[in-house]
Amino acid sequence: MGRIFEVRKSAMFARWDKMAKNFTRIGKEIAIAVKAGGPDPDNNPALRRCYLNAKAVNMPKDRVEAAIKRAMGKDKTDYEEIVYEGFAPHGVAVMVETATDNPTRTVANVRMHFTKGQGALGTSGSVAFTFNRMGEFKIKNNGQNIEDLELDLIDYGLEEIGEDAEGNIILRTAYNEFGNMSKALEEKKIEVVSAELTRIPVNTVELSEDQANEVLKMVDNLEQDDDVQKVYHNLK
Repeated sequence: MGRIFEVRKSAMFARWDKMAKNFTRIGKEIAIAVKAGGPDPDNNPALRRCYLNAKAVNMPKDRVEAAIKRAMGKDKTDYEEIVYEGFAPHGVAVMVETATDNPTRTVANVRMHFTKGQGALGTSGSVAFTFNRMGEFKIKNNGQNIEDLELDLIDYGLEEIGEDAEGNIILRTAYNEFGNMSKALEEKKIEVVSAELTRIPVNTVELSEDQANEVLKMVDNLEQDDDVQKVYHNLK
């Protein structure tokens, strides 16, 4: 019985850690969005996107509003968005998006994670060509016909459509069509669960289970870093 309790406790702490990381990530996104476009979500599409993504990870509304107030305050932190590129073990391409108030600290930490994971931090452009920058929208599946939805949205930049494991519908657009799709979904009153800019690998690398675990361990360590927002890789 004690062992079952320990396993459950470990899983609970893992969920808390993930939730805390998500809240921190979105808090930084809010700070960046407010700095760029102001605190009014009606006039700031990036901030509206933050509200959506906060809701998707169950971030309380009062925490979102507190993050906006901090972003407007005298003691606000100015975050710089920096992308790092490199290779995990076995030639897997990795891109790391960060938001930092101390680039010197961040690059040192990112390099450490690559080195400890038997990977190598690369130069700008070393793996970016391996990924397509795309907009990704997750919308509620309310019984819509996928083919009809595709025809309805293709004029707004839709390039890919499918479903995720939870049954939500996934829409992908080219990077420069993100705003068009976002506006179209709002006008059509289609319920959006989350919306983000993402990086989709052009091709993937297939590895053995042991090799894949080595890669995923390095990716996990990167994701746990406080300055890291998102990590992308092309492991199949």
